[in-house]
Amino acid sequence: NAPASVIMAFFLANAQDQGVDWKQLRGTLQNDILKEFHAQNEFVFPPEPHVRLVADVIEFCTHHVPQWNTVSISGYHIREAGSTAVQELAFTLADGFHYVETCLARGLDIDAFAPRLSFFFNAHNDIFEEIAKYRAARVLWAEAMRYKYGARRENSWKLRFHAQTAGCSLQDKQPEVNLIRVAYQALAAVLGGCQSLHTNSMDETLALPSEHAVTLALRTQQVLAHETGATNTVDPIGGSYFVETLTKQMQQEARVYFERIEELGGMIPALEAGFFRREIADAAFTYQREVDAKRKLIVGVNAFQETDEKPIETLVLDETVEKEQVARLQQIKAKRDGKAARKMLAEIRRVAATKENLMPALVEAAHMRCTVGEIMNALADVFGRYDGAARW
Repeated sequence: NAPASVIMAFFLANAQDQGVDWKQLRGTLQNDILKEFHAQNEFVFPPEPHVRLVADVIEFCTHHVPQWNTVSISGYHIREAGSTAVQELAFTLADGFHYVETCLARGLDIDAFAPRLSFFFNAHNDIFEEIAKYRAARVLWAEAMRYKYGARRENSWKLRFHAQTAGCSLQDKQPEVNLIRVAYQALAAVLGGCQSLHTNSMDETLALPSEHAVTLALRTQQVLAHETGATNTVDPIGGSYFVETLTKQMQQEARVYFERIEELGGMIPALEAGFFRREIADAAFTYQREVDAKRKLIVGVNAFQETDEKPIETLVLDETVEKEQVARLQQIKAKRDGKAARKMLAEIRRVAATKENLMPALVEAAHMRCTVGEIMNALADVFGRYDGAARW
């Protein structure tokens, strides 16, 4: 996510090299830096210049790559860090609102860019809570787009989301049981209306997934899609007293978080004050305390253990792949026009110091075969590097 704009520039440069019209390109860039500050910590620059890069991509693609999903606003990593479902819901939408407001401040038309914003949520263990979370997210986003930001197009109101089953719920004890967890989580995501889905592999707590584990994860989706009937209707749980009540409750609790963020001065001041991290850390601590006290049972971990558990075969990576890639990079650096590359990096520093959109310069740098690392270092020369410490 930190170098997302740079990697997008390489993709666009490659399209030009292949003679592909940018207007025909379709795909999704995650490009969500705010959740890195909340949870995953893979940031490089301070929050404001990082958000500027996100907005640069949104603005550039709105004009030049209109079918591209410019950002996948991600609650997944927030939940993986230990948040509650409500925190995942509220913080993800708050991030989305901040991107919208940043783009509106540039003078972009809400209906020009909002239809290409997408979301990425976690699919955790509590089936009904997860369904309610997705349903609440759609209501809250649609209301904000329509009534707060004035979007007129129906496509601007839609919350389109990808779901991934919860990696943090997988256990290294009795790892085959993870297949069952994943199946139920995937069911919740489908019943909740996801547009796309990733099912985790059973061995991901032990190593990168084996081919066998990946295949079983895929088969889980295929059985769900083709044998269960779960995809035959939209919002199949809608109308359930329990789910409707839970959906409204989560909307209300999310709105309380929105108000707290505003009271702290908005997204960036709240982020720099450590608000999001404290909330997530407190939730993670509470959850672990419940597990330790066995008030929350985890199969194979604090209940239903097996003393003679047999290990499963896991994937071992061949280190020659890394060596080959390093050698290829060295060859590119040796063959390129070094003087032109250095000149281009200087141009990136110049543009970064202005309010100009960085994407044209980044695409040109990709053509000049500047590397991702070199470009990021050039940007850091202007933006600085962020240590992640809360400023309160």
